Amino acid sequence: MIDLMIRENLFYPDDFKKTVYDIDYVTLKEKGIKAILIDLDNTLIPYDETLPNQRIHELFEHIDQLGFEIIIISNNHLNRVESFAKKLDARFICSAKKPLKRGFQRAMALLDIQNPKEICVIGDQFMTDVFGGKRMGFYVIVVNAIKRNVEKWYTKMNRQLEKRMIKRIKRHKPEMYIRLGLNEKR
Repeated sequence: MIDLMIRENLFYPDDFKKTVYDIDYVTLKEKGIKAILIDLDNTLIPYDETLPNQRIHELFEHIDQLGFEIIIISNNHLNRVESFAKKLDARFICSAKKPLKRGFQRAMALLDIQNPKEICVIGDQFMTDVFGGKRMGFYVIVVNAIKRNVEKWYTKMNRQLEKRMIKRIKRHKPEMYIRLGLNEKR
């Protein structure tokens, strides 16, 4: 099954950055991106933190000033996602069940954007964020996880599959592996 998905490029991100702060949001705007769906856990904050820090507030202000619509999209439960999003005055989707399409479709309905090419997904996991975003036709940026030692058991299982995926990209698509800088991924 993984071989089939790889052939369809569903695990190939469009870009890789070390953190959400390393992303060039101006360039995203120039590419025609109008909305950003951003993961919460280990993308914006580690699992053992609950509220946005000043740097995250500044990032969201910057993204907003550039004219993007932004939605936090997370597989986590309502209380965690809502309390974080409220501090940023941000919209959110909780219990998204990524990589299934339902959570992404709920976000698209909030955005009222019909063209998936105008939406960017930012997340730390190949098995949920990249796979789910690519299935929807979104532009996808993967970032390093902030703090892996506090991840849930099921995320740790996904990380094992992710390692295999990155090895396959290195072996079968070495130019992409180098272009994306996946050798820098932990």
